[in-house]
Amino acid sequence: MQQIRWGILGCGDVTEVKSGPGFQKAAGSQLVAVMRRNAALAEDYALRHGVPRWYADAQALINDPEVDAVYVATPPGSHHELALQCAAAGKPCYVEKPMALNQAQSRAMCEAFAAKGVPLFVAYYRRAMPRFQKIRELVLDGAVGAVRYVNLALHQPMPAEDANAATQPWRVDPALAGGGRFVDMGSHQLDYLDYLFGPITEVHGQSACQSGAYAVEDTVTASFRFANGVLGSGAWCFAAGDQLDHCEIVGDKGRLAFATFNDFSVNLITAAGVEQFTIPNPDHVQQPLVQMVVDALLGRGECPSTGESAARTDWVIDQILNRS
Repeated sequence: MQQIRWGILGCGDVTEVKSGPGFQKAAGSQLVAVMRRNAALAEDYALRHGVPRWYADAQALINDPEVDAVYVATPPGSHHELALQCAAAGKPCYVEKPMALNQAQSRAMCEAFAAKGVPLFVAYYRRAMPRFQKIRELVLDGAVGAVRYVNLALHQPMPAEDANAATQPWRVDPALAGGGRFVDMGSHQLDYLDYLFGPITEVHGQSACQSGAYAVEDTVTASFRFANGVLGSGAWCFAAGDQLDHCEIVGDKGRLAFATFNDFSVNLITAAGVEQFTIPNPDHVQQPLVQMVVDALLGRGECPSTGESAARTDWVIDQILNRS
């Protein structure tokens, strides 16, 4: 096989720029079918993006003999069910993050694909983005020396749509998201730390909805320890008065400071001064990871974001939120 032909389940907003075009532009990749429950919207997406076929039924797309692999781009509440359908059909799957509503679902997904001998990937795309690859390179090369601890801080004012019960999005619906915006955004940060330092083996967290706006958390704190002994902490607030997106990796020779979601420079601070690395985001932020997935499926590379690694992140979130 020289090319992977993809089908997308759930061609919503995330697929318009962040991910969808990446399946058309990655080398050895072709987007051949899309599905959305609203047939008119599925057809509209296919026409606008030059996709040959569209469906209003997930199983019909999965069963399409010209679809080699499936990208599940629906909210997390349906990831488990749709992924299991892909596994049953023997088709590789690339699932949006977070992987599922909890680690129990994630483990079931991993086991289903392992039983079929079919690969499962998850869209933690910061593992492949150039700026985050540079951060990893600096850490592995010892730019900050022996790492002592990491700290995450993410604060945002509450979006108007979240504050109004009539307009609240799926991201704050526990049945669809498994939690609130911490699960949606904090999962990226926790997964990236797993990529840098390996698994988190101890974690303690507290969470609350201090605004009273909805049934999920808006404020979270956590402390954790990695298997290699590095310590970590984090604080997330989605009902704050200002914005803050700041991560620090502190070592015995210096520290790295960077943002997870903003396109800011990476700062390396040592006794020699401050060195800045300005690496803009790609036009389609998921394309580098999509390329790694395609290369892995074609037998010409490996992908660092798998069901196994993503299930570890779900376990960490389970511990922080005390969810099951």
